[in-house]
Amino acid sequence: MNVADLLGLPRLTGDLERVEVALQASLGSVDPFLAEVAGHLADAGGKRLRPALTVAAALAGGAEATDDVVLGGVSVELVHLGSLYHDDVMDEAEVRRNVVSVNARWGNLIAILAGDFLLAKASEIAASLGTEVAGLLAATIGRLCEGQVGELQTAFDIRRTEDAYLRSIAGKTASLMSAGCRIGAIVADLPRSQIDALTEFGLAFGMAFQIRDDILDLICTDEQLGKPSGQDLVEGTYSLPVIRALALPRVGAELAPMLGGPIGVPEREKAREMIRESGAIESALGDARRFAEQAAEALAPLGESPAARALAVSASGLVATVAA
Repeated sequence: MNVADLLGLPRLTGDLERVEVALQASLGSVDPFLAEVAGHLADAGGKRLRPALTVAAALAGGAEATDDVVLGGVSVELVHLGSLYHDDVMDEAEVRRNVVSVNARWGNLIAILAGDFLLAKASEIAASLGTEVAGLLAATIGRLCEGQVGELQTAFDIRRTEDAYLRSIAGKTASLMSAGCRIGAIVADLPRSQIDALTEFGLAFGMAFQIRDDILDLICTDEQLGKPSGQDLVEGTYSLPVIRALALPRVGAELAPMLGGPIGVPEREKAREMIRESGAIESALGDARRFAEQAAEALAPLGESPAARALAVSASGLVATVAA
């Protein structure tokens, strides 16, 4: 996924190149080993969607992508990377972005410390951008933790509710995208009405994005995802389509006994097939579309700027390409 194309802003390509340079510069350490570990996932690539949203927020308000806006994007991306290091430890993941995960290569302790290092670097950059940005990023890290804890508390729970799922993804995914947009708007010194509008856009966009991501885990191959597919089922993270399928009497009666604990590959593939055939994928896509519509509507206070219009279109395009 080309992020500049996704967000409908071709000029983002040059700005994201600046983000990449600043990101690599931020990963330096007096300890060469720590610098290598901290840069492992950054070097493996990634969409850079969160810093792209930070830059796009500034552009949507008619501002420029100043060096401070770029640094705001870097701080958000560092939080994202740090959270991935910690997530992979909890999930015992072996692959991330088509490369061996940090925990698989260097062990859990090193992965945790490197993740902490990335969060510290993000906080250092945020502090340089002002107390409001520093406070916002700190609060967002807290929300990430709350969302992840909520997910862990419902692991392998076939009675997980839709409300519990939505609260979890709001914390672990949407909060950081929302913060990225808000940071870009704050640093660009946009009017408060526009800052709030872009914050709401980022939250709704993040909700649509995560539902889409959870759907892709059920319908895509390992190669398409760049990581093992169906892993949410293996880890007991029952997403919206799974919850919807379990709620169907005919499907749930067969699916529920298969879930609720660790499963092997045959059970995983059977469960994925049942969920795909149940109509739950299409149902969850409907929710993703509604969040995408909310994201587009949130941008009304920004008027008819080309960048704002492009972001509104991108929200709709986020789920339009997913084939159930």
